Amino acid sequence: MGRLVILGGGESGVGTAILGKQKGFEVFVSDKGEIQEKYKEVLEHFEIEWESGEHTEAKILNADVVMKSPGIPDKVSLVKALVEKGVSVISEIEFASKYTDATLIGITGSNGKTTTTMLTNHLLVDGGLNVGMAGNIGDSYAKMVAEQDFDHYVLEISSFQLDGIVDFKPHIAIITNITPDHLDRYEYKFENYIASKFRIAMNQNEDDYLIYDADDEVIRDWLKEHPVQSKLLPFSVKQKLNEGAWLENKTIKIKLENKTLEMSEDILALEGQHNVKNTMAASMAAMLVKVRKETIRNSIQSFQGVPHRLEKVLKINHVEYINDSKATNVNATYYALDGIKRPIVWIVGGVDKGNDYSELMPLVREKVKAIVCLGVDNAKLLDAFGNVIDLMVETYSMQEAVKVAYKVAERGDAVLLSPACASFDLFKNYEDRGDQFKNAVKNL
Repeated sequence: MGRLVILGGGESGVGTAILGKQKGFEVFVSDKGEIQEKYKEVLEHFEIEWESGEHTEAKILNADVVMKSPGIPDKVSLVKALVEKGVSVISEIEFASKYTDATLIGITGSNGKTTTTMLTNHLLVDGGLNVGMAGNIGDSYAKMVAEQDFDHYVLEISSFQLDGIVDFKPHIAIITNITPDHLDRYEYKFENYIASKFRIAMNQNEDDYLIYDADDEVIRDWLKEHPVQSKLLPFSVKQKLNEGAWLENKTIKIKLENKTLEMSEDILALEGQHNVKNTMAASMAAMLVKVRKETIRNSIQSFQGVPHRLEKVLKINHVEYINDSKATNVNATYYALDGIKRPIVWIVGGVDKGNDYSELMPLVREKVKAIVCLGVDNAKLLDAFGNVIDLMVETYSMQEAVKVAYKVAERGDAVLLSPACASFDLFKNYEDRGDQFKNAVKNL
């Protein structure tokens, strides 16, 4: 089969190693950082060679195929050297998809993809289908392909994973929306990031489907200039459509091929217009794989949402504490500020990914009474909002940020953690950041 080298010994890397070994590859895993103990144990168990804390070029450049972790940029010298040698450098979803005949539902977008993925999976499971959920969420897709035999996969896919595909083709692709994000990885060119997202449809044909937000100008304009082969199924909360999903008199209406579905917006367990859209996208995907209408309606009412996404933590002295740590970009924070109907004490900050805060300005003026900055470098936030908000406080730990917010907040307010930034300056990841917020609130 040849030599498979895996760069990155995390969830996707170790999953790919297991699948590669099963398929007869000579496998080598290399991680420049420290591989976690639990992953070392798995590699040892499967007798897979690995190294931690370095990349030995002699053991990597002789690869026939390389799977690199989505966290490693293409511009790293080692990756460039592999490409120059003509070695195929791919992502986990590309590698794993070669070894399954399951129906693939691929979901990407700047925001909403985790909720849409989890809701789609929830609908399919309730519909009695044999389904696995993977990708950017939960267990490794490659490990699932190695160890399970699912008929359907619901995959949350990031732009970084899409950059590493060649033949990957989902039967149903969903693009939730596209707003500037990760521009530091795309030469600060928005069009490069847009092109990356649309790679999800690049191998689709007329038997496949692309579900997309028709209210998103970026997506609409791109499709005009770059037509795709798949059948287009738009969704909208602003306009009536001939086919797809739309909102009419607080009723979600879906029409695709010869099927129709109607349900009241009031049955949704999740609040906010963005969740109406996530529900439309997930429902269309479920209908395409023949989940019954009644099941879809019932399932939507029981879906509880995603941790760290507008998650209500506690009410203390009539102040609501809300964990939206998963809001790692400006657009996600826009949804949070827009959806909350109380005066807001806003905890914001972290690693800036080339953010433009101007689109938040009207909401901040209208709703935010105080800003608690939480990051190593808060200069950009102070510049953006210093003249708009009277009270801005800089903090350098979650405990401190929550204590300051507690002092500032009054009866009827909301304290919102919605950072609009990555978490890596002070936290391991957004989950760690959200967990620290919840613990700090519970200890008040």
